Amino acid sequence: MRYLILCLGLLVAGNAATAVSNTASSTASAPLTTTLNITVEDLWNIYIGPVQSASINTTVEPTPIPSAQLIPPPQLYYPSYLPGAQIPGLGRNESWSFPKGFWWGVSGASYQVEGAVKVDGRGPSLWDAFTHRAMSVADNQTGDVAINEYYLYKQDIQRIAAMGVQAYSFSISWSRIFPFGNGPINEAGLQHYDDVINTCLEYGIQPQVTIYHWDLPLYLQLSYGGWTSPQIIDDYLAYARVLLERWGDKVSAWYTFNEPISFCGEYPVPDHYFTHTTTIPAIQQPYWCGHYMLLAAAKTYHLARSLNITAPISIKNSGGYKLPRTASPADTLAVQRAWAFNEGWFANPLFLGDYPPLLKNFTSSFLPEFTPEERTLIHGASDYFAHDAYTAAYYMAPDSGIEACLSDPSNSLYPKCYNSTYTLPDSEGGWLIGPASDPNTRWLHKATEWLPAFLHYIQDTWNPPNGIVITEFGMTEPFEAYKTKREDVLTDPLRSAYYHDYVQAMLMAVAEGVKLVGCSAWSIADNLEWTAGFTVKFGLQYVNLTTQERFYKASFFELARLFKTYMQD
Repeated sequence: MRYLILCLGLLVAGNAATAVSNTASSTASAPLTTTLNITVEDLWNIYIGPVQSASINTTVEPTPIPSAQLIPPPQLYYPSYLPGAQIPGLGRNESWSFPKGFWWGVSGASYQVEGAVKVDGRGPSLWDAFTHRAMSVADNQTGDVAINEYYLYKQDIQRIAAMGVQAYSFSISWSRIFPFGNGPINEAGLQHYDDVINTCLEYGIQPQVTIYHWDLPLYLQLSYGGWTSPQIIDDYLAYARVLLERWGDKVSAWYTFNEPISFCGEYPVPDHYFTHTTTIPAIQQPYWCGHYMLLAAAKTYHLARSLNITAPISIKNSGGYKLPRTASPADTLAVQRAWAFNEGWFANPLFLGDYPPLLKNFTSSFLPEFTPEERTLIHGASDYFAHDAYTAAYYMAPDSGIEACLSDPSNSLYPKCYNSTYTLPDSEGGWLIGPASDPNTRWLHKATEWLPAFLHYIQDTWNPPNGIVITEFGMTEPFEAYKTKREDVLTDPLRSAYYHDYVQAMLMAVAEGVKLVGCSAWSIADNLEWTAGFTVKFGLQYVNLTTQERFYKASFFELARLFKTYMQD
């Protein structure tokens, strides 16, 4: 990989940089900097340190799936010599069906599943730095190996095809394509994804690609502050162009960004680990990130159309259904603020033309107004309302009241000025909104009965002309990571119940007129769940992290059975 020039502060580079003395008249406050010739390997060594490698380090050709692994669990199947089981509720409701053309799939993301972080020229990403240096990750786990899908993708695609899955939604690692985020292109990275996409097509699986799922090339954060700088727009567009020109309509659906509220919420990045490149106040940085993200997404959308790519292109939003905790007007207003600062932050510009007024009351003091040309560019730059719709919660006003919060920037809830909980007030019994997931995913409860109302709210509020796609939904089985018997792990009753009720809730919404186009379950297999590491499990398949063997969980069979029952031919 050829050399690039990088400016690094001495406090960041440490003993890797040699100070270049100015003159005695230099001011004491001026930062001391120097230029370095730095390679991808240097970036790894200076900012990340040693990384782990997997014992399997060549691409594995798939082998036949043992027939015993394809037998459904009890309640869905019993051997003929065990008669007498009586299971209610497994029959088809003849009034329900998914519309023709509806698809279902499973999802994954590059940093969470691939591993092989230094293989074939990949540069470090922001999440390599987060997990190795800058964040508290459970059990000090990293994505160095993850579930080694970089070498096992053929087997994984074969396994989901055997379960009747129609689509696989995965993300591209930006730093596999551009190790520095910009500059030289790494052809080895492109060839890897060539084969992933072709393998999907070989097995009759629709490949769906997320262009950006949080793993920003580290160099872009170090050199200009990543998503806090307008420079990111052109670099992202150049990266997206390479992908679009390479795979175009070979990919059945494109997602420009995954959950911008999550990756923009990573700003400001932790102090003392990255070059300080911005003077934007910390409280403003997420909103600048969102602003540049919307412009990058819109330009990418129109670039794709200029390349005659017809596949749908969308942004994946995120959040849960929002209910007032009490009947008070203050809690009703808290719910409105929650919609504005969550889904509305991105959905309003994309589907209605500008930021929500409740959000804009805060951001108008520092964010520029979209020009008429920018509004036109952004409006409609998401074909579907794509949403990672897992759960629901109750919302309420801060203890001090909304107005008091809005007038006090030191309030921990400012500028959103609402609070949330998963329990009703004591006067209503104090009950949970639904069964709790693993303690390390405290935000997630089984609240599937609110999904139809959630989908109606999206359709009624933003009126997406092409419909809604549920791009992620799933459940963590409590304490699954601490179970030692494989059969205990594979029998996952809460996740199975979640999927059963979630799919039925989708069917109810469709019967009531919601235009639902497709859905993708999270996730294809147990993976690195960001700062929770491997201490929580969302996977439809169990992964033995020592041998990297995969095994179907009972929930996967339940999910596949439901779609087989209700999909139209």
